[in-house]
Amino acid sequence: MKISIVVPAFNEERGLAAALRSIRDATAALDAAGWSSDLIVCDNNSTDGTAAIAWEHGAEVVVEPVNQISRARNTGAARATGDWLVFVDADSHPSRELFADMARVIAGGRCLGGGSTVRLDAPDLLSRLVVSGWNTISRATRWAAGSFIFCEASAFREVGGFSLELFAAEEIDLSRRLKRLGRRRGRTVVILHDHPLRTSARKKDLYTAREHLAFMVKTIVRGGRTLRSAAQCYQWYDGRR
Repeated sequence: MKISIVVPAFNEERGLAAALRSIRDATAALDAAGWSSDLIVCDNNSTDGTAAIAWEHGAEVVVEPVNQISRARNTGAARATGDWLVFVDADSHPSRELFADMARVIAGGRCLGGGSTVRLDAPDLLSRLVVSGWNTISRATRWAAGSFIFCEASAFREVGGFSLELFAAEEIDLSRRLKRLGRRRGRTVVILHDHPLRTSARKKDLYTAREHLAFMVKTIVRGGRTLRSAAQCYQWYDGRR
């Protein structure tokens, strides 16, 4: 069994090294299962030292010149040769225990893909409440958080990968399509929860509560059409880091 780990990265020089070290450490769980793995960083048109840091940490680097998370993940996946794909955001830190849980459900044979609950690295009370709410929704709907997604490579390609029409919430769209495929195949999508993924709380500090609320309200009022515009999804694309 081979696992390909894909990390999309846009101007992530400040935190990428630590994230890649966490990923490398987590792969010890895959080694223990007798599996091989590779690490691919997709440099999504960065203007900083993202690519150099990825090379220094032994990752294979591919370039996606169009700034879009879906494109970056798809470009990385196109280079991957693993039986399974794991997408980890460049500001996230999976643990060995999380990878061991993932390996266990993969080896069980019933799982087609999935994700993990999350916890922020520096949460305040409001952030903890928001994340707790998301984790409840994620487990109930089996929608994977974008910071950690895994799926069988053949299934990913069969459903067409991440949608190029979306600049945010593309992970929810993919989860829905994987669930439909799983029903046809008699397999399931799972959300792991015993060892939540640790991920950055930086958006809490980089954007005001008013900005977050305005985006959510506009997205609801416009029926999700804001998700089809990079300009409207500024929290992911305006370069604040």
